[in-house]
Amino acid sequence: MFPHRLNDIRAYAIAQTMLDGFNRHYRLFSETNRSAKRRFEQADWHGQQRAQRERIEFYDIRVAEAVDRLQSEFNTASLADDTWQQVKLHYIGLLVNHHQPELAETFFNSVTTKILHHSYFRNDFLFVRPAVSTEYIENDAPASLPTYRAYYPTRDGVVGEGLRDTLLRIVDNFQLQRAFQDLGRDIDAVLDALQRHVGQGVRLRANFQIQVLSSMFFRNKGGYIIGKIVNGFAETPFALPVLHNDAGKLYLDAALFAEDDLLMLFSFARAYFMVDMEIPSAYVQFLRSLMPRKPRNEIYSALGLQKQGKNNFYRDFLYHLRHSSDKFGIAPGIKGMVMLVFDLPSFPYVFKVIKDFYPPQKDTTRELIKSKYLLVKTHDRVGRMADTLEYASVAFPRHRISDELVAELQHFCPSQIEMDGDSLVIKHVYIERRMIPLNIYLQDAGPEQLAHAVVEYGNAIKDLVAANIFPGDMLWKNFGVTRHGKVVFYDYDEIEYITDCNFRRVPTPRNEEDEMSGEIWYSVGPKDVFPETFEPFLLGNPAVRDVFMKHHADLLDAAFWQGHKERIKAGHVHDVFPYEQHKRFAHTRASSATM
Repeated sequence: MFPHRLNDIRAYAIAQTMLDGFNRHYRLFSETNRSAKRRFEQADWHGQQRAQRERIEFYDIRVAEAVDRLQSEFNTASLADDTWQQVKLHYIGLLVNHHQPELAETFFNSVTTKILHHSYFRNDFLFVRPAVSTEYIENDAPASLPTYRAYYPTRDGVVGEGLRDTLLRIVDNFQLQRAFQDLGRDIDAVLDALQRHVGQGVRLRANFQIQVLSSMFFRNKGGYIIGKIVNGFAETPFALPVLHNDAGKLYLDAALFAEDDLLMLFSFARAYFMVDMEIPSAYVQFLRSLMPRKPRNEIYSALGLQKQGKNNFYRDFLYHLRHSSDKFGIAPGIKGMVMLVFDLPSFPYVFKVIKDFYPPQKDTTRELIKSKYLLVKTHDRVGRMADTLEYASVAFPRHRISDELVAELQHFCPSQIEMDGDSLVIKHVYIERRMIPLNIYLQDAGPEQLAHAVVEYGNAIKDLVAANIFPGDMLWKNFGVTRHGKVVFYDYDEIEYITDCNFRRVPTPRNEEDEMSGEIWYSVGPKDVFPETFEPFLLGNPAVRDVFMKHHADLLDAAFWQGHKERIKAGHVHDVFPYEQHKRFAHTRASSATM
């Protein structure tokens, strides 16, 4: 129940303090996004990666600042329930003309959940559901802040030079402060790709136009122009990757027109974009029109607004619980040694809880495991490491949890669970998209599927190597297959930076006794890795072995790993493309493209 009167003068001041904290966060967030264009123009790849990493930390720092200020200035521990409810009402009033109301509501939740007990986690005190609409915010925004620009390339119903000129103008309007190698050539390649995609004889409708988001999207070594072509009721999404060549000139590397191409570009297994957005909800709405199958929460996360993604995900989760009746149970597959993994069959995600104890071969701690997951969160995931949503104090309805799962939680994770009435509260949990474990996929795969999966597995490892990540435990069970057939790594407790590892060949046996010994007879340091020893654990299946050795035998050679390590330490940033090689323009595939 909300209070009938707003009679506590502290409530408004508390609400304003929280909004001040959010506004400071979004200002710093936006400054980092705006400067991504300059870093791209200057080919400052290390600076771009550093900014992406540091930006993730901004939010928690601002939340901690707001909590400290509230506790010191308002003694929040002594506030009555009625006052907290008044705080929320005042906060809603402050958001009426705000351009990021949904993000500000999430910030409010983040701050108050650091202060209030989880029994207060309901809509009386938090924004369990949104209170301020994000619809049509732009209608009241300054004219200089359009989310997208519309271009009309036809002349008298004919598309010819008008379309080419329009595409040239679209690229030029981003005012990149670095010259293109040959933009006319690239635009011709875009037109050829578009014609192949839509086919011949397309009739142009009266509303034919190209809508382009006003800000470019930056990630690692690439910039992306995102938009859609509208023709009658047909809408064709597109993305144009802009890259640097070895001579420091820009060029368009591809033209991506299919929804699946966009889904790969915005994959949950990739790093977050940097985009200058005054009204994020308008960007999300536009992107949803390009990728209607992609959940709204994943789009927010892809835009670097992962806390909003978490909030939207949790709302979707509660909605799903309301409209389903199946039970949470232990996830299928080989059980992990450091994580207890469970799922809800009707929900496409898995839940991972760190165990309280581990077998002797796992020399680790809870803090170390959490640091590995944070490393993945802040690192370039290159399409090969699943993003995780991290939550604290999540209440699950007890009657929806199988007795077998409760017994497992009580045995392996007693410090992480708490019974609260009809709910079982898990104090710390990671949530990831569910994938088919690669070991299970291989068991059921036909010859072509098996070959594709094994090649993808090797490609995944090589992409991770390019991103300076050594997976540690490379067993098939630690990788999953996505709905697009991509192989993604998801077990992070043993990952290391490539540059921290020492890749060695197994020494030549000194004598026959060494050769016949079942024990390791040579010295092994804590970060030593012997790639040739991977073979017995990975290649027992002859069919798997044949494919692996044909495409990825170099993964068993220490020289491969050590060579990449040396290049990374020398400052080289490898190329990892978020689209298939055959999508690239023919004139760019052979070049030494940097991305």
